[in-house]
Amino acid sequence: MEDGKRRRNSQAQNLRSQLAEGKHPLALGRVRELTARLLADPGKAGHLVEFLWDDDPGVASRAADVLERISRRGLPARERILPAAKKALLGLLPEAAPKKLRWNLALMLGRLPLTVNEARRAAEVLHSWLNDPSSIVKTAALQGLADIVLQDPSLLPVVLDLLRIHGRSGTAAMRARSRILLKKLEKRQGREAP
Repeated sequence: MEDGKRRRNSQAQNLRSQLAEGKHPLALGRVRELTARLLADPGKAGHLVEFLWDDDPGVASRAADVLERISRRGLPARERILPAAKKALLGLLPEAAPKKLRWNLALMLGRLPLTVNEARRAAEVLHSWLNDPSSIVKTAALQGLADIVLQDPSLLPVVLDLLRIHGRSGTAAMRARSRILLKKLEKRQGREAP
């Protein structure tokens, strides 16, 4: 039992030291390599969630980046890691400060299996991130809101309005993303209309 605990602590420290590599918090570091390794062996990804609260903003940002990449690419890994991490990710959402952490969380939210109440709480936080100084965070928040609509269709009218507003007055990235998301959601809305 003690050996297993020591081995897990050693794995966690090894993963943290790899996440710490990077010249500044936004540097990619070894994210691609870690993502590939953890997709091949999802059982070793459990510590990633812990590192989202790390005191080193680079470690937290890169841990979020790896999780987002796993959620995007690997169905088996996503099914093993994200449901177990859901409570922690939703808990972190309102207090997430670093912009790279925010944009990765925003992109992951729609890939989580959310209840209606969880979807609404997440949408509320993402809506507040539309006032973030970072264009990337705002654009990712729009994407997250559009993805959450698939789990709570009652949010569709509000999200469509936000996309129309930011499609006209947002940053260049927000305008472009809003146009893409509007087409997709309006098409879906047309299919669901009686």
